[in-house]
Amino acid sequence: MSLVEVKGVTKRFGGLTAVSDVDLTVKAGEVHCLIGPNGAGKSTLFKLIVGLFPPSAGSILFDQVDVTAERPFARVQRGMSIKMQAPSVFKELPVRQNIQIALQDRVSGAERAAEEQRLLELLGLAADAGKMAGALSHGQQQWLEIGMALALRPQLLLLDEPTAGMSPEETYKTGELIKSFNAEGMTVLVVEHDMAFVRQIAQRVTVLHLGKIFARGSLDEILNDEQVAEIYLGKTHAH
Repeated sequence: MSLVEVKGVTKRFGGLTAVSDVDLTVKAGEVHCLIGPNGAGKSTLFKLIVGLFPPSAGSILFDQVDVTAERPFARVQRGMSIKMQAPSVFKELPVRQNIQIALQDRVSGAERAAEEQRLLELLGLAADAGKMAGALSHGQQQWLEIGMALALRPQLLLLDEPTAGMSPEETYKTGELIKSFNAEGMTVLVVEHDMAFVRQIAQRVTVLHLGKIFARGSLDEILNDEQVAEIYLGKTHAH
C-alpha cells in the first residue's frame, strides 16, 4: 500500500522550475531514498511533501488523503515528521530536556519517562542525557534531532541529508539507526547523496535530475544503471 503519492507535482519559483511534473510513490513500511546531483530538486520536493511550499501544479496524498492544501502542522498531526539538514536542537538545554519537549504533547508521567529513556538508549545518548545539547558532537546533535522527530511516533519519517558533515563511523551508525526504526514498521524517506549510505539503507531508490524523475527502482537496478552513474560522475553532455 502506498503511504505517499506525489502526482504530477511541479514547483516554479518565478521563471525557474525546480520540480517538474514529478510522480513519486512511497510504500508503507519501506526505506526509500531520493538521490540526485546538487540542484536536482530533491530538497524542494521534500518541502512540497511536508507542506513547506505549495505546489504550482499537481497533488500530494498521504495515507490516501489529499493533503495538497494542508499546512505543515496538519500533516504532522496526520503522522509526518521531518528532520531538515541543519540541526535545530535546543542547544542551551540538556539532551534529556530536548527529548521531553518533543514528547510533551504525546505522553505524560511515567509513560513519558519510559519513552524518554527508550529514545535516549536507542540513540546512544543515555550517558550524555545531562549534557547541554550544544556540547554534543555534530553527529550526536543530528541523532538527538532524529530522536525528537521520532518522539512523534510518525508513520513517515522524512530525513534531509541526515549524514551531512558526519564521520564514516557516525554515518554507518545513522544507517543502522534508520534500519532499526524501519524494522519496527516506520516508513522512511531519505534525501541523500552519499552512495555508500544509500547502499546501506535503501530498499527503493528514486533518482531526480534537473527537477524530473530520471530513474526509479530497487537499489540494485539503480546501482547498475549506467545513465545514473553518468549523471553522478558528471559525464552527461547537454544535447
